[in-house]
Amino acid sequence: MSTLLLLELTFGCVMVSAAATGVVLWWLRHRQILDHPNGRSSHDRPTPRGGGLAVVPLVALCWVALSLLNMAPLATLGGLAAAIGLAVLSWRDDRASLPVRIRLAAQCVAVAIGVAFLPGGGHVFQGLLPPWLDMLATGVLWVWFVNLFNFMDGIDGITAGETVTIGLGVALIALAASDFESGAVLLGLSIAAAALGFLVWNWHPAKLFLGDVGSIPLGFLLGWLLLGLAGTGAWAPALILPLYYLVDATLTLLYRILRLQRFWQAHREHFYQRSVQRGYSHSAVVLRIAAANFGLVALALLATAWPLIALALAIVLVVALLVWLMRPPPSRLQFSLD
Repeated sequence: MSTLLLLELTFGCVMVSAAATGVVLWWLRHRQILDHPNGRSSHDRPTPRGGGLAVVPLVALCWVALSLLNMAPLATLGGLAAAIGLAVLSWRDDRASLPVRIRLAAQCVAVAIGVAFLPGGGHVFQGLLPPWLDMLATGVLWVWFVNLFNFMDGIDGITAGETVTIGLGVALIALAASDFESGAVLLGLSIAAAALGFLVWNWHPAKLFLGDVGSIPLGFLLGWLLLGLAGTGAWAPALILPLYYLVDATLTLLYRILRLQRFWQAHREHFYQRSVQRGYSHSAVVLRIAAANFGLVALALLATAWPLIALALAIVLVVALLVWLMRPPPSRLQFSLD
């Protein structure tokens, strides 16, 4: 597979995604499907919500084509079908909120289907668990990842940027290993390119948001790629690539549980949200997170040779990012000193 072909396919996907998002934006405005600000929002004006209607169908089309052309395993279609089901339900939730139990039940069913088709299923935990328990633990982890991916979609550009770096990271790791049978190179590039095209419209100030119709199925499909990577033995890269999202969301959840808060409800207590509340712009926060994420991509590549060293460095990088997110802007720091 030539580098030129990969670049052409990626560029074409970015352009189609950007154009499709523009069309969806026009339709959402026309139908007045808006996300109105409230006390838990990070935006201050009504903004169209539902950009996933452009991104998810494009990713689905790419993954179907890759599977039918034998450039990805046919089993990919099983996971993709589950993701499409989640997208349909999530669009319904975007329009009129569904009960938590219905959403969670649907996610569990989708993940059960996904685990049944997952390449390397039963080996995600590297033989430390019997296959049946490995698959059960994989399912629990996958459900949590889908939800944390949705929870973290709280400021302009953050989740689209996360999708770009995780998709690119998975593709680069597969490319470095000359792994073309799993389809991870093209699957990862297509989801990254679709997210990049959407990011053109979602960068601060965002013209539209992904909505649950975007963040839920994208989290599911990225979970498919990461767990598939772990199932082949590359557990450290699979853990490193989404490490910032994993740490921020998990620490915030534990904090809210310890304070006896309703942790399943929307809030503004993630590290990145607190940074915006302290005075940093959406762009400043997302750019620093993106820089850290590209550092995690580099460390994920290092982890293919030295997993423990790379994981230790990744933890240091994420901790440094969290410390920065908790700091006030320099002007406010200077003011307090004066």
